[in-house]
Amino acid sequence: MNISKIMTRNVRTLAPERSIRDAAMLMADIDSGALLIHEGDRLIGMVTDRDIAVRAVAAGLDGNTPVRQVMSVDVRYCFDDEDVEHVAANMADIQVRRLPVLNREKRLVGVVSLGNIASGHSRMANDTVLRGVTSAH
Repeated sequence: MNISKIMTRNVRTLAPERSIRDAAMLMADIDSGALLIHEGDRLIGMVTDRDIAVRAVAAGLDGNTPVRQVMSVDVRYCFDDEDVEHVAANMADIQVRRLPVLNREKRLVGVVSLGNIASGHSRMANDTVLRGVTSAH
């Protein structure tokens, strides 16, 4: 089964010039600890609640600080036509709980999380990703 069958579509993103306060408010609104950052139609980064706490608040930056200043730019991703079990193994190997999903033109089309994998009806993929991700913590 392709990852496109289980991924979450309609992903909320944020532009890099928006403030970390805007990011935190959007995270609260959608009940998520991470946001994908886009520039035009390209994925350029990710910011997490931990990035805001550690890279901004702990460093004394104020809420108007642009997201670009604290986001991670080395974003791992998968493609929408990849097999669920392959993506689950990749998530386990790199020990992440969510991955942006891109089409082959590298445009953001969704995000896949542990929850998507768990509800994807592949016990093997579910066991693989849970074992790999939880061993990191």
